[in-house]
Amino acid sequence: MYAIAPSILSADFSALGEDVKKVENAGAQYLHIDVMDGDFVPSLSLGMPVIRSIRNKSDMIFDVHLMMSHPEPYIEEFADCGADIITVHAEACRHLHRTLRQIRDCNVKAGVSLNPATPLSVLEYVLDQTDMVLIMSVNPGFGGQSYIESSTNKIWKLREWIKREQLNVDIEVDGGVGLGNARMILDAGANILVAGSAVFNGECTANVKAFLDILNDYNE
Repeated sequence: MYAIAPSILSADFSALGEDVKKVENAGAQYLHIDVMDGDFVPSLSLGMPVIRSIRNKSDMIFDVHLMMSHPEPYIEEFADCGADIITVHAEACRHLHRTLRQIRDCNVKAGVSLNPATPLSVLEYVLDQTDMVLIMSVNPGFGGQSYIESSTNKIWKLREWIKREQLNVDIEVDGGVGLGNARMILDAGANILVAGSAVFNGECTANVKAFLDILNDYNE
């Protein structure tokens, strides 16, 4: 399945519930929720109370991206808040296999995120325990950055690896994704696009529908 995952990091936080409902009504199936701890990345962002407050306002898949050092003590709480997918950074987990098992034990899907400079090889012994790989196409921590072009080849190599191993693993891409490069990213092998500024700058309903027009060509 090909999907757009609007990132609420770029939403209007004074009207967050309204923005969430707008993108859902426009047809978005995923909601990307970045959690930043001010340590793994320099920024701080929303946490469990905000996720819990919007959970009962939406039926979208809550795609929770933990940009946190040592996320393990918080995984169960994020699952309880309503996460459907919990993604951790390979760079932040000392025992990645154990962390992925911990996520799955909470009955949510487990994702692994890789920073731009992190090689795919770190996934060698955990790819079969992973439901989704999130390729960061910018260095994480701030919105509005430009897409790092070398990410395209990384996406392609990962998709070929997944095909070769006959695994059912989604590839999500986050960072600098817009209408202008969406097809290139999808052609490389991604199937979930995270878009923040490209959705919430301007009319978010129209922006989501523009992404869906592209994605529909791949879902056919």
